[in-house]
Amino acid sequence: MLWVKSLHIVFIASWFAGLFYLPRIFVNLAMVPPESVAERERLLLMARKLLRFTTFLAVPALVFGIWLWMGYGIGRGPGNGWMHAKLALVLVAIGYHHGCGVLLRRFATGGNRRSDRWYRWFNELPVLLLLGIVILVVVKPF
Repeated sequence: MLWVKSLHIVFIASWFAGLFYLPRIFVNLAMVPPESVAERERLLLMARKLLRFTTFLAVPALVFGIWLWMGYGIGRGPGNGWMHAKLALVLVAIGYHHGCGVLLRRFATGGNRRSDRWYRWFNELPVLLLLGIVILVVVKPF
């Protein structure tokens, strides 16, 4: 079980590293002047590669988490309300990840309507998600 837990933690940290950085690329994309086509294309390429790699990291993170939950019974049974809250935050993280893909497609088609300031705030959500998830797993408040 400790091997599965270790791999789960490593893949979660790696997945979230991508979720921390991808919106920073969006900040830069939102600031690119219309005449800077090469800069825009370079940032789009970086964002596409990072989203693909981040998705590749998310899959084993989720698989190892499900393995811990279903296979080893972590968080199952009475007195494990923290796991329900954690799973809700994980679903939000998956939605955030999907939302990043939607935003990237909007940038690629020229349909972005948000400012760099909005993306700076958007970039803070995965930090809050990770903080909440870690607190729930370690402290198990309910």
